[in-house]
Formats: sequence, C-alpha cells, structure tokens
Amino acid sequence: MKTGLRTLPLLISALAALALLLHGPISQLAHYHDFADQSDWAGIPHAIDVLTNLGFAMVAMTGGWFLLEKYRKGDTGIAFPAYCTFALSIAATTVGSSYYHLAPDDARLFWDRLPIAFACCSLLAAVRADSLPGIDARKAIMELVLLLMAALMSVIWWQQTGDLRPYLLIQGLTLVLIPLLQWIWKAESADRLAFGAAMILYVTAKITEMLDAQILQQLHILSGHSLKHLLAALAACLIVWRFRQRHDFERPIQGILSKI
Repeated sequence: MKTGLRTLPLLISALAALALLLHGPISQLAHYHDFADQSDWAGIPHAIDVLTNLGFAMVAMTGGWFLLEKYRKGDTGIAFPAYCTFALSIAATTVGSSYYHLAPDDARLFWDRLPIAFACCSLLAAVRADSLPGIDARKAIMELVLLLMAALMSVIWWQQTGDLRPYLLIQGLTLVLIPLLQWIWKAESADRLAFGAAMILYVTAKITEMLDAQILQQLHILSGHSLKHLLAALAACLIVWRFRQRHDFERPIQGILSKI
C-alpha cells in the first residue's frame, strides 16, 4: 500500500487541529441548556429527555453480555479491551446524561460529555486495533490509554476555559477516521457497513439535536434532543452487534496479554 494512504489519517488529524487552532475558541451556545422538553412525569423533570437515556442502558447491558460471552469462548482479539471500554462508556452515558437532564447546567454537563468523549476515543482505538496490520496488544492498549487521556483532557479543557474545540475535534475525527481507516486497510465489508450505518445515525442524531423544538412541535411526544438519544443508542447497538458477529479466535486477547 502506498505510504501516502497510510499517512492520510494523521494528515487529516493535523489539518483539523490546525484549522481549529486558527479558528480560535468556540464557546457553548448561550441558551444550550434550554431544551424543548419541559415534561414532568412521576416527579421526573424533563422526563422524556431523561427516560430516553434508557436506550443507552439497554445497549450497554447487551454489549456487556456479548463481551462476556466472547471472553468465555476465547473469541476476543486485540481490540477487546477497547470494546469493553466502549460498552462501559455507553453505560456511563446513561448515568451522566440522565443526571444532566434532571437539572441542566454546566456543572452537570461535564458528566454528560465525559462518557461521550470516552466512547468516541475507545471506539477509535478499537477500529485502529482491528485495522492496522501488525499491531500488538501492548501498542493497542497504549493507544487506548492515550486516547482516553485525550478524551478526559478535552472535557476538562472545556470546563476550565469554556472552549469546545478539543471536544469537537474528538467527535469530528471519530466520524471521519473510522470509515477512513476501514477503507485504507480493507476491513470486512460487514464491518464497514455496520460502522458506516452507525456513523450516519450519529450524524443524524446531531442534526435532530439542533432541531430540538421543531421536532417536538411535529411529534408532540419526542423532542429533537430526545430523538438524538434514541438514534445515538441505535448507532451504538449496531457496533456492539457487529462485534458479536465477528470471530477472533486467531488472536485471543487472553493469550496475547500473557506474553506482555
């Protein structure tokens, strides 16, 4: 494979970071916490925005079961720790997002954004571990740790400065680099289809988030932000389901880690 293609993800990452650096700080919208859903059910404020986070809980539990099933069979692979982190991040999103939507403010938003950043970075680490030829368990785990540290710092940076650029960079690069890596390294077509559909669903979820009030006016029950939760959970479901379908008996993580 040509070296140019191999370096394309790094080049895109560098250019995106440079563009955001030149752009200057990106602040959160002034009325970000003013969500359309003002429902109250059984004493739960913003009930629909809160309860739609149950979709993440269902995906996390299903993903955890799949991961445990594969571990018992020895059908794991080098990306297994990253997929475990992804499932845990989805579970944490259930808690963090529910906590935030009960009483939306910047302090609670930190706990909503942190697991989302972890989910993005752990998924990127998983795809790199799956895609890059010759990558070993030590390097895969090191990349996972470094990406999780970047996720943490991006949210802390926003909390301390009000600047969203690192957080937005992580989300944007996840959407761009995952299909790019799978295309460059010729991932299985089923992987590309599942992950591609998940990326499309997540982009659609972000669009519905921006149309929060308009969607509530049309649907009357679900707001745009509530619909975002369901679409994002469905995107995560596609990823954990595809992981269950794959077979990694040739490189089980148990045997690999014993050699580190």
